[in-house]
Formats: sequence, structure tokens, C-alpha cells
Amino acid sequence: MIRISPSVLASDFSRLGEEAARMASCGAELLHLDVMDGMFVPNITFGPPVIKAIRKCSPALFDVHLMIEDPIRYIGDFASAGADSITFHAEAADDPRAVLGAIRAAGCKTAVSLKPATPAETVFPLLDLADMVLVMTVEPGFGGQSFMHDMLEKIRALRHECTKRGFDTDIQVDGGIAEDTIALAAAYGANVFVAGSAVFRSEDAAKTIASLRQIAEENYGKAL
Repeated sequence: MIRISPSVLASDFSRLGEEAARMASCGAELLHLDVMDGMFVPNITFGPPVIKAIRKCSPALFDVHLMIEDPIRYIGDFASAGADSITFHAEAADDPRAVLGAIRAAGCKTAVSLKPATPAETVFPLLDLADMVLVMTVEPGFGGQSFMHDMLEKIRALRHECTKRGFDTDIQVDGGIAEDTIALAAAYGANVFVAGSAVFRSEDAAKTIASLRQIAEENYGKAL
């Protein structure tokens, strides 16, 4: 299933509740919430209290992306705040399987992410526990970066491995997603797309979300 997950990193932070509601009304199935601690990545955003505050403003599934060190410490907090899916970075966890287990035990969908320099094979042993794998197509930490085209082969490798093992795993991409790059990412096997600037800075967010979804649907799997 093709899904669009607008990233609030590109939103107006002074109106987070309204922005969250607007994305749902514009047809977004998910809302991507980037949590940064200033240590794993060189930026700081927000934590569970902010997510809890905007949870009541949107019916969208909260797609929480933890860019933090030692993520297992905070799984319960983010689940209680209203996360529907929790993504952590394989590079940030001593025992990634334990983190995936904690996420599932907390009642959330499980997801693991890879920085651009981390090979796809790093998460192959985790695919039996992961509902989704997030491929970063920019260096994590800041929005507005350009899509890294050399990540396409990583997306394809993950989709091939999931298919070979009979897993219906979502493959998400985050970074530089717009109408041209979503076509490429979908062709290589991605089906969930984080879009920040392309959506939040659009004059017609609903039209943009619909267009991105249609382009992804039309191109999905063409390069597999």
C-alpha cells in the first residue's frame, strides 16, 4: 500500500496542532514526527509531551522517528504519548532486536532505520521483527536536503530480501521526496514516503499529497 507521511519538521512549529489537523484533512494517512536529541544527530526537536499535545488534533497514524541515542529507554514514553509506529536507528541500539521487541510490547508498529552509510544487510537479521524499514535518503538531522540517488540500490536490496523471505514489509524513504524523486524511490520498491517541504510548503497540500501518491502508485516496482 502506498502511503504519504508528511514530516512536521517542515511545518510551522508555532501551530503544530493546526498543522497536524491540516495534513489529515488533506489526505495524509500518516504524520511523521522526527524526534532528535542533539547527540545522535546535530539537532534538537521535541519529545513525548509535544506528541501527546498534538495527538488529540489529528486522526492520522503517528509515525514517530527516533533519532536518539539508546532508544529503548524511551519506547514506553512515546507509546503512551500516542505513537502508532516507532522507528529507531539500527546504529543507535546495542541490541536492535530488544528495541523491536519493546516497541511491539508497547503496542506499536515496529520500524528500524538506516543512515545513508549503513548497508542494507545490517537489518536483514531484523526483518522478521520489523513491520517497516526506513531508508534515509539524506543525512538525518535537518530537513530540506537533496535526495541521495545512490540510496536507490539500498531500497531495491531491501525489497528483494523481503520478497525472498515472504515478508510484506513496508519500506519507507525519508529525505528530498518530491514528484521526481518519489517516482524513483517507488520504482525501486519503496511504498511509504516521508515528504516535508514538498507538502507543507505547497499552495495546495491536498493536491500535492494526491499527486505524490498517484506517481508512486504508477511507478511502484518498475526497477525491481
